[in-house]
Amino acid sequence: MDIFEEKNIKPMLIGENQDAFDSPDYIYELKLDGERCIAYLDKDSTELRNKRNVKMLSKVPELSEIHKQVKCRCILDGEQIVMVNGRPSFAEIQRRSLMSNAFKIKLAAEKNAASFIAYDILYYKDRQVTDLPLMERKKLLQKVVKAENDRFAISRYIEEKGIALYELAEQQKLEGIVAKRKDSKYYFDKRTKDWIKIKWLLDDDFVVCGYILKGAGKISLVIAQYREGVLVYKGHVTSGVTSRHIDILSQLQRLSSPSLEVPSGNDNAVWLEPKQVCVVQWMPRDNGALNQSVFKGFRDDKEPKECIEKSKP
Repeated sequence: MDIFEEKNIKPMLIGENQDAFDSPDYIYELKLDGERCIAYLDKDSTELRNKRNVKMLSKVPELSEIHKQVKCRCILDGEQIVMVNGRPSFAEIQRRSLMSNAFKIKLAAEKNAASFIAYDILYYKDRQVTDLPLMERKKLLQKVVKAENDRFAISRYIEEKGIALYELAEQQKLEGIVAKRKDSKYYFDKRTKDWIKIKWLLDDDFVVCGYILKGAGKISLVIAQYREGVLVYKGHVTSGVTSRHIDILSQLQRLSSPSLEVPSGNDNAVWLEPKQVCVVQWMPRDNGALNQSVFKGFRDDKEPKECIEKSKP
């Protein structure tokens, strides 16, 4: 099986969040607030696919020529990001991924162009290289790239000093960092302890089950996650939700009653079929609640059934 021809890769997953640490056995990279992306680059073509293997290039046409930045056929794992005010904007890249109108996509690309940031190579010169240690793959990644530009770049990393990079990310209000074991192999669609996310703000994926229109233009989303195959109520998120997001949710079927058990305080909710996934960010606290929660955006690269509660309360 040739993975380039198959074009059916599910990327390696990052392990659960933990505290920052230093180690000579790891490298550390900034965690970019974008959308995971597999790039199939050939002599005359670029093809981008998300984690669900959905083609993405029509959403980011400005990336259609990044194959010109590499020397030979390859598959790269990375992130597509959109910079707004000097930092990656998850909301902007997710807004783009939900667009379907070609003219609006063109205008968005002209205003805030996307970039592809590569941090791994999976295929090089007609050969799968996922069994190579990470540091050898990093060398191949450097070797395959002709030049970087505004639309295509290689992710930078440092060795050993994870705490310092984490503190820098926190100071700059960036999402966090990822620690990767130097000798780690690449496992498709697997989550291992070889790659670890270290974030100062927590975020997770939730299923939108409904919304509540409040006074003064405020809107709350009713969110949930799956526990043993059953949707479990997780609360509301209000900050960051706008009428534009409700326009997107209006495409979902309305329900006469909620699809899950909910506590009091949800009497005025508009209930929806639970098919839309969203990302919510919050400050970590010992009680496990979503403190100071902020809606970051919708995502179409994940199924609702994949929004699983991390641990039981």
